[in-house]
Amino acid sequence: MAIKITAIRLSGGEGHEHIVHLWWVNPADGKEGSNTRAQLVDWIEKENGKAYVEDSRGNRADVGVVTPSSGPKHLRTHADGKWTNNLLALPRK
Repeated sequence: MAIKITAIRLSGGEGHEHIVHLWWVNPADGKEGSNTRAQLVDWIEKENGKAYVEDSRGNRADVGVVTPSSGPKHLRTHADGKWTNNLLALPRK
C-alpha cells in the first residue's frame, strides 16, 4: 500500500524537521487518516510503508526518512535522485 500525503502541520519552525503531523489518503481504497511524524517514520522503516506526494500536474515524489546527525528522524520527499521540498508545499492544517 502506498499512501498519498495531502497536508502537514508544522510546529516550532518552517523546515522539514518541524513537520509534526501529516494527513493522507490511500488511493486504492479511499481511506483517509492522519499520523504523527514519528508514527509514519516507524511505518516506513519497520513495515516497509510507502508514501508519496503529488503535485497538481500528477508528478509524484516519494517520501523518505532523513536521519540527521542530531535530533529526531524526519520525512522529506526524494525525486530525480535528490531531496526536495514537496512536503513543505502541501496545505497546512
